[in-house]
Amino acid sequence: MFLFFLFYNVCLAVSNLDFDLYKKESKQKGDTLLVIGGIHGDEPGGYFASSILVSNYKIKKGSLWVVPNLNFESLIRNRRGIHGDMNRKFNFVSKDDKDYNDIIKIKKIIKNEQIDLILNLHDGRGFYRHDWQNSIFNPSAWGQAFIIDQELLTKEHRYFNLTKLAKKVSENINSELLEDYHTFNIKNTKTKEKDEQMQLSLTYFAIKNNKPAFAVETSKNITDLTLKVKYQLKAIEGFMDIMGIKYEKDFDLNNLEDITAVINNFMDVTINDVIKLDLNNIKPNLYYFPLKNTQNSFDFKHPLGAKIYKNGIYYLKIGNKTVTKLHPQKFDYKNEIKNILIEFDGEKRKINFSDTIKVKEYFKVKANNDYRVNVIGFSKDKIVNENNIKITLDKLEKRFSISKDNKVYKIEVYKDKYFLGMILVEFD
Repeated sequence: MFLFFLFYNVCLAVSNLDFDLYKKESKQKGDTLLVIGGIHGDEPGGYFASSILVSNYKIKKGSLWVVPNLNFESLIRNRRGIHGDMNRKFNFVSKDDKDYNDIIKIKKIIKNEQIDLILNLHDGRGFYRHDWQNSIFNPSAWGQAFIIDQELLTKEHRYFNLTKLAKKVSENINSELLEDYHTFNIKNTKTKEKDEQMQLSLTYFAIKNNKPAFAVETSKNITDLTLKVKYQLKAIEGFMDIMGIKYEKDFDLNNLEDITAVINNFMDVTINDVIKLDLNNIKPNLYYFPLKNTQNSFDFKHPLGAKIYKNGIYYLKIGNKTVTKLHPQKFDYKNEIKNILIEFDGEKRKINFSDTIKVKEYFKVKANNDYRVNVIGFSKDKIVNENNIKITLDKLEKRFSISKDNKVYKIEVYKDKYFLGMILVEFD
């Protein structure tokens, strides 16, 4: 199995964010499923589920294409659509519309001849029921439902019977619900005959191009993100099973703690190629953080990772979650060396910038005397260069640690006025 990653340079206003297409393709040929998350930025069940497909699933037969962050700027700002409802722009979109490039590119992906079936992931209000029960459980609700635009495709296709497919997947999910009222139903909007708004949607665009397409809606009234992600992934797996797509994952979908751990694995970010931060155990604010005056680069490992620069602060986001805020101290960078010599626990090794060393007892930086070493959290009178000093955990001030458990500290290296790079020390 190999992972093919395709990066679209789609400029969005303000944040210049791009949506991503990940292709997970097996050497054993088969059908291709396209999963799209994040068309509405305030529906995290859908986009966190699709990001987990990227990070935690392996495809053994067939292909899985995933766009986890279609409306990326709206997603990280937790708004339905900063430039209007993106899911109402698939019949026509003006070239002046700020979503124009996104719409054109996702349409091209949808129409790709390799795509056999499409799922568009959402969180919808209430719980869809065929009959009126109350203001939450009724025919006008959208949550806990498979949305189809019509019962059948009008042209020949092996997945032409949308109702039959949705029914089979919903029956599998409904056989193992966490609460009885979480039941999934099928909502046929009969788009062509009576729903002008849905005629503008992504799924109807797909249907018009003879692509079987479904909206998978978990309920916004289910406030536990873990439960919504579980149901979304159950639905996706149900369609993959029907399509003969074979897969493996590195967690138990029936274990809620496993799912929560996967959702909360924020991974790491590499900054300017010389700093790497683990975002899983990081404090909410990092002060005097050495960054460039302009053009700082942030390379997130997580599919939903992004940064927002606001009022002089860099907000590092995973989806709608702000993980930490960097309060910068501006420096000119210089790419003069890639590593420094560090002695730790009796061993000497050259450590690359952006690496983390694990320390049990002590460490001592042994850099060239031309370089100034600043161990953030260590201080001693009249010492301005902390090179060649034996440092133990008890000599570091906890308030300067970058980790919530106060065990990770920064080693910053400078030459004259230039910042060269950072290494992290993590005490056992």
